[in-house]
Amino acid sequence: MRQVPFLFITSMLAALLFSSCVWTSTDTDTDFLPLDDSEYPYANIPRLVIETEGFKQIRNMEDYISAHFQIYDKDHPITEVLPLSVRGRGTSSFHSMPKYSLKLKFQHPQMLLGMPSNTEWALISNFADRTHLKNFITLKLYSWLGGKYTPQTQFVELYLNRQYQGLYLLSQTIKVGKDRINIPKNDSSFLFEKTTDIRIKSTDVCIKTKKGRIFSIKHPKKSTPAILDRLKSHLDDWEAFLDTLNESNIDSLGKWLDTDDYIRFYWVQELSKNTDANFGRSIFFTWMVGEPIHYGPVWDFDVAYGNQVKKETKNSKNWYIRDYGWDKILFSSEEINRRAKNFWLENRDFFSTIPDSITKYSNMVSPLTINEFKRWPVLENDEAWCFNEPYSSYQESIDSLNSWIRQRIDWIDQQYAY
Repeated sequence: MRQVPFLFITSMLAALLFSSCVWTSTDTDTDFLPLDDSEYPYANIPRLVIETEGFKQIRNMEDYISAHFQIYDKDHPITEVLPLSVRGRGTSSFHSMPKYSLKLKFQHPQMLLGMPSNTEWALISNFADRTHLKNFITLKLYSWLGGKYTPQTQFVELYLNRQYQGLYLLSQTIKVGKDRINIPKNDSSFLFEKTTDIRIKSTDVCIKTKKGRIFSIKHPKKSTPAILDRLKSHLDDWEAFLDTLNESNIDSLGKWLDTDDYIRFYWVQELSKNTDANFGRSIFFTWMVGEPIHYGPVWDFDVAYGNQVKKETKNSKNWYIRDYGWDKILFSSEEINRRAKNFWLENRDFFSTIPDSITKYSNMVSPLTINEFKRWPVLENDEAWCFNEPYSSYQESIDSLNSWIRQRIDWIDQQYAY
């Protein structure tokens, strides 16, 4: 990393002594990007500063825009200025929320805030989640339950084109790599996502099974028709097997599906009543030729845990995930029901501690939301599609989330006569 000039640090510290802001012009000093924190003071977390070339607006989720990037601590940058490209990400976030998520792509792999180096990162806005904890805690939950890979995250504040944008979650993206989804990088190993027509971008490579289900291929990056047909044929065969699934051939299921991964993945989605996980989108799989299909990792929970997007997900009762797609077929099996019940009973005491974990992390996040809700005063909003009810305080949003989770756990317990 290039050393920051001594005179630059000295001048910055002097400025901080007499005011609450850091500010200069990139026209005169290329060692740092401008940062003005006079209105939104330092909140004890890293601040990401991004400037697009010519201050171009980010208009879609497909076209990358050239930009520069730097991370600030309290009163000085902790990285040099780095070139990168940025675009929008997250269909719901980008198209229907004023505070949207971003995809970052560096020219060279970068280690960010202690997370393993890579060229690709996500900035998750969490605008629909006023607790700012649903994605954070659910990723941890999946990891605590033994998920093979969970994206690492860090809370940050974002300044984009010299405008404060609020509290974000800097996250690893879901991709194949040594420090991410560690499967062989060859033409017989696949990472793919269940998606829908409205989620497909022009740059996506997709297949559609005979049953009409659409999957976006994340790896291999450059897939020939023959490579894509290899996966499509396997998924067609898998869905044909599902059509015949019954107690007489349940022993063959393990040849097609890693059921341990599946049950773990299922419970994270079912407990949270994740809107997207009704076999619609943001459901990831890996498959290597000669092995069973693996579910995971989990992703995208900002509209989970009782969000009003759908009537059936707002309330804390009733099964949800097991009523759709492959899940509906799998849960027609007594054996899968038995394994799901056993997993719940074995981990039930752990699930019951989730509200305590949320309370713990909310104490950390609460001070970070002061700037966030000053920039985006939405706590009392109950009119937007992504908000259930108004909150008088951040603590009230935490209490509401914990109340919903406790009711959800109680309802599931009742189904198993716990």
